[in-house]
Amino acid sequence: MPDFNDAEAAYESKTNPELIRAMLSFGLCQIPILVRYSERLLKLGRKIVGDTITDGILKQTLFGHFCAGEDEKQILPAIHKLEKAGIGSILDFAAEDDGEGDDGDDGDRSKKEKIADEIIQDKSPKVRVYDYESEAKCDRHVETFHKCIRDVADLGKDGYAAIKVTALTNPKLLERMSRAIVEAQNLFAKFDENGDGIVTKDEFKHGFNLFFKGEDAMLNDALDHLQLADGSVDYITWSMLLTPSDLPRLTAGCREVGPLSLAAPTDEEIELMERMFERGHELARQAAEVGTRLLIDAEQARFQPAIDNFVLNLQRTYNATGVSEFPVIYNTYQCYLKDVPDRLRTDVERSERFDYHFGAKLVRGAYMESERALAKSLGFPSPIQDTIQDTHDCYNNSVDFLLKHAIQSDKTCELMLATHNQESIEKAIHSMNEHGVNRKDPTICFGQLFGMSDNLTFNLGRHGYRAYKYVPYGEVKMVMPYLIRRANENSSIASGAAQELRMIQNELKRRVRGRRTVAG
Repeated sequence: MPDFNDAEAAYESKTNPELIRAMLSFGLCQIPILVRYSERLLKLGRKIVGDTITDGILKQTLFGHFCAGEDEKQILPAIHKLEKAGIGSILDFAAEDDGEGDDGDDGDRSKKEKIADEIIQDKSPKVRVYDYESEAKCDRHVETFHKCIRDVADLGKDGYAAIKVTALTNPKLLERMSRAIVEAQNLFAKFDENGDGIVTKDEFKHGFNLFFKGEDAMLNDALDHLQLADGSVDYITWSMLLTPSDLPRLTAGCREVGPLSLAAPTDEEIELMERMFERGHELARQAAEVGTRLLIDAEQARFQPAIDNFVLNLQRTYNATGVSEFPVIYNTYQCYLKDVPDRLRTDVERSERFDYHFGAKLVRGAYMESERALAKSLGFPSPIQDTIQDTHDCYNNSVDFLLKHAIQSDKTCELMLATHNQESIEKAIHSMNEHGVNRKDPTICFGQLFGMSDNLTFNLGRHGYRAYKYVPYGEVKMVMPYLIRRANENSSIASGAAQELRMIQNELKRRVRGRRTVAG
């Protein structure tokens, strides 16, 4: 077991000025009011002294510590330094859009955005408004992701690149798509009269005639589409065959307007969804060709069903056993969500049934406060685990579940443990030993954010485990919101910053004492 308290090993690659900058950065992260109002303070700073001076200060402090650089050339020195320490890099182009509005000083949103919000809430279901300027932005993001994938490939084998689906389409479209998927799930539950998880042909006919009006030809078409003509269907098959694009044709026969018909996408939305999938396949094809693994980031719960559907579509194609020897596409599971154990079991079974390799990245989650607030505002139960221990248990149990599956399956199962939690890493190593998983085996690797938890990453790398740093990069104005959100959403940063601050101080003291000894 690595000694994660070995500060000398953790910081041996850092110069004294870099350690002092790290101390300053972690010290700032410990000031709650500064973290809470950081976005407003940053905007105020830009107003007062301008972008150039503000960006210069950030490069010498927070941005300089937590980001490797602004482009693929600037990040190379940091990546080479990690390589020397036995640590790989996960390149993360830090572009994200949560659809919460523009960057206006007062937070007001445009008329188009407000109309789009009304669509989401079904206040104006006949009007669809999407900003096509965002489509051009998404195309530019694709080009950046292409560069990212090429850069990873140039670094060598077993490389990873991170992708955000909100950089590939309008987030409001993801929300609409997610609602369509959820309503299709609800339809399965309505047809499953006895609740056994199977919809028989008779149950389908009864449910169809109850909720839909139409000719026998329409019923037969639906039976054939869902492969129910001669048998039954479970939820896994149902979810693979009934897509959001199928809903308009199905809901045309609804007996009354309800949640399903309101969730059905328009022709415009279907066209935009197809464009999103085209972008995804374009990137996945390139990744498969050069041997780069793609980590698809999890995002807010209101987007996640659409993201899962997107990832599933790519996994079936590029993780297929006849196409690849390993999972090219990884989905991300946020273990602070209550539904993760069921989703993991379903997705693993789906990969076995449809013959493709399974790739998963496990995180605790980065949207806890906003998810709880949104659920409360809508009167829904919180999707977040009730206690932090429940989250820890979900994470550790998920690791053990996937390691067991990896040993038992004849397909490749790989997992990335993206965590700063030392206990979870130690438990994972224990599970590896228990199940006979070699530390160099691609079945499992560990990842931490650049500039954080060096005591974990560098000591893992030093002891031969597959350790990686998540390396965000991009222009300062683009990356800072990414960093600010993590500081605001991740309550573990404050405690982690305090621990790292102590370790850095101890390392600096050790170096000073060492110089005095040599001088004496």
